[in-house]
Amino acid sequence: MYKRSLRLPDKPVNSFFLWGPRKTGKTTLLKSCYPDALRIDLLKTDELMRYTKEPSLLREDVAALPPERLVVIDEIQKAPVLLDEIHYMIQEWQRVFGLCGSSARKVRKGRANLLGGRAIRYELLGLVSQELGDDFSIERFVNAGPLPDHYMAENPERVLQAYVDDYLREEILQEGLTRRLPVFSDFLRVAAIGDTEILNMSNIARETGISVSTVRDHYGILIDTLMGAFLPAFTLRPKRRTIQAPKFYFRDLGVVNHLARRGAVKPGSELFGKAFENWLFHELSVHSRYSGLFYELSYWRLSSGIEVDFILGQGSAAIEAKGKHKVTSSDTRGLLSFKKDFPEVKWLIVVCLEKRIRKTEDGIYIVPYQKFVQLLWEKKWTV
Repeated sequence: MYKRSLRLPDKPVNSFFLWGPRKTGKTTLLKSCYPDALRIDLLKTDELMRYTKEPSLLREDVAALPPERLVVIDEIQKAPVLLDEIHYMIQEWQRVFGLCGSSARKVRKGRANLLGGRAIRYELLGLVSQELGDDFSIERFVNAGPLPDHYMAENPERVLQAYVDDYLREEILQEGLTRRLPVFSDFLRVAAIGDTEILNMSNIARETGISVSTVRDHYGILIDTLMGAFLPAFTLRPKRRTIQAPKFYFRDLGVVNHLARRGAVKPGSELFGKAFENWLFHELSVHSRYSGLFYELSYWRLSSGIEVDFILGQGSAAIEAKGKHKVTSSDTRGLLSFKKDFPEVKWLIVVCLEKRIRKTEDGIYIVPYQKFVQLLWEKKWTV
């Protein structure tokens, strides 16, 4: 059991949503934070049927509780109709709810009540280096992915297969996010092959035999179920012609490996380089949320092909991911080009597999990945 870095309020005074992919540990976190809360689990068929058949029963159940007692509802997306009752109780009774689920997509598509800004939003994502501590292994991470059960599994390949099957069957089919499951499954495979790359939806549409609008909708499903995220292009004051299309990153490397049939990912291979970049995206995006800094992430790429993997905020830091043991001058070209256009950049960093931190004559820090994440979570790299 790993201690999670997401900090929920000790005694919530505002209702909140806790969203996260399946098996990230949302229920476990809520139980540990709020052991005395009334917990309603909509994964239980009898609970789900009771409240969907007669939503007003929730109001009656809550009315019998002490006014200060927190009410936690698990898998709220399974019964969006309850959100009208919750809205009423928040507004009229000043009740506080903790609402947990894996996707707000069904809620939004059904035009259900998302509480009109009356609830704070939290996201629990996969494990990061700080949470794993001494158990953190980059090679294990890029093969098993960040979900606790998968990372700790002796045979992650089998649990990953079951996880993807459950995702398709329970998250996609049963929740009605798409009616054409075989088509979505094929799209998943193609999207996984293109992980960390610039999106070309027309090419994906041709390869999968579906329309561009369907491809766009399928990416929307991945984002809404927190299975992936777009990385936008950095567009602040462009001085040269830059690429504007976003990249796409899956939030779970284990899922990518399973869908793309990668097999074992070993240091020194091209696949390891892509996986290393995905890991760094995961670490940065989670840090942005959990630290409370909420800095934006983007990438920068000239039309000539020169690129920087990650730009933090408005350009305060530019970071390259290099899954290799020796960084050379060719690996720093993108950072130097970025500095030429944006001389006010504070940090130029290459995160890599080298053993020691060093600084080049050009002011670029070459940083072992273990040291980088240590300094990141200690807030030594300021944004």
